[in-house]
Amino acid sequence: MATNRQATTSHSRWRALILFAVLAILFVLEGTVRNAMFSGSWNTSLAILNMGLLSAITALGVNMQWGYAGLFNVGVVGFLAMGALAPVLVSLPPVEGAWSAGGTRLMGALLVGLGTLALAKLAWTRTRSGIATTIVLIAGFVAYRWLFDPAVTAIEANNPARHGNIGGLGLPVLLSWIVGGAFAAVAAWGIGKVALGLRSDYLAIATLGIGEIIVAVLKNEDWLARGVKNITSIPRPVAAEIDLQNNPEFVDFAARWGFGAAEASGIWVKLSYMSLFLVVLLVIILLAELALNSPWGRMMRAIRDNETAAEAMGKDVTRRHLQVFILGSAVIGVAGAMMVTLDGLLAPTSYNPLRYTFLIWVMVIVGGSGNNWGAVLGAVTIWFLWIKAEVWGPALIALLTGPLPDSAVKAHLLDSAPHMRFIAMGLVLLLVLRFAPRGLLPER
Repeated sequence: MATNRQATTSHSRWRALILFAVLAILFVLEGTVRNAMFSGSWNTSLAILNMGLLSAITALGVNMQWGYAGLFNVGVVGFLAMGALAPVLVSLPPVEGAWSAGGTRLMGALLVGLGTLALAKLAWTRTRSGIATTIVLIAGFVAYRWLFDPAVTAIEANNPARHGNIGGLGLPVLLSWIVGGAFAAVAAWGIGKVALGLRSDYLAIATLGIGEIIVAVLKNEDWLARGVKNITSIPRPVAAEIDLQNNPEFVDFAARWGFGAAEASGIWVKLSYMSLFLVVLLVIILLAELALNSPWGRMMRAIRDNETAAEAMGKDVTRRHLQVFILGSAVIGVAGAMMVTLDGLLAPTSYNPLRYTFLIWVMVIVGGSGNNWGAVLGAVTIWFLWIKAEVWGPALIALLTGPLPDSAVKAHLLDSAPHMRFIAMGLVLLLVLRFAPRGLLPER
């Protein structure tokens, strides 16, 4: 038995090395070969890789929830949006006039809201009276709206063409990544307290709805992050391309390597981001692997495999589910903050479930749920295919329809070619579920 286990482990390691090597070759081809399949641009290759690394961090958070504990979270997009809010509130400079217009009253409203919830819980604990609890909630809600509505109106009327929001604290942007994780963790605590007692299918419905609610709040509360008017010029932790292009030393350095200043500046910035993302990714993987192989991780997998038996052994299943739900959501929130920092833009309308929930789940399933390295492999691979399918799909359709005479059918196929990425993702998922149902790198 020991010999079989060692052989299986060795086989898994070789499979992982081979798959990651193939993936690396694809990125090298994308950066060096220029033809119908590859762009031949290192800027494009590194841009795909950076978003792949951010998707890998998100997939790690989902893998903690599903792979460790069997929690079916379909509200991934909401936790990403919560994390994305952090760079706006932490790193942007304060908006002139916003705090004097309604900042103090706004903070008072938020404190009243929290106090109302605390008093309502205290009233229920002490009296077990639904009437007393309801009176506290109604009175607190009236006081909250009395403070909140005028404050929001004043803030949104403050230079609405450029701002109309509360602004940030002007703190370092790297700090906002940690705060993004904290925002998502707090949201997960509130959601988990309500939803984790539900059955898995009801939990999925609850998280789906709550995720959409979070995105809807970002779209409609202009005082928070300008709503659908978006936030631009979010500070970044790396040098700006224009600053590099105006630096004579960097221009000379780029010329020695055979690059123009514009191309080299883009590559340098993307390499800088890649280095930061890799550090964060490796730290999260290290902590996740330590947790997974600890007594806590073994307990979580035991709960996942048989909740009834775990409860019979005295384990508090709901509490453990809440723990892993918060941890996974915090990792997703960190990824959300990092995505906004990479783009320099917060656009709430871009948070759609297809990209930020469904695709992340495909990454986890394809890579291998329960295996952290599998989640990383699946995330980077699926993101590469998601981007390249937009190029490869039309090329394939054009090749297949080339011999056909001009007709309505041919025109329809060519017009539908950009949607090939959806067909490609479905096909990849079906093939993996058929031939590798536990993923490319299964859980050991």
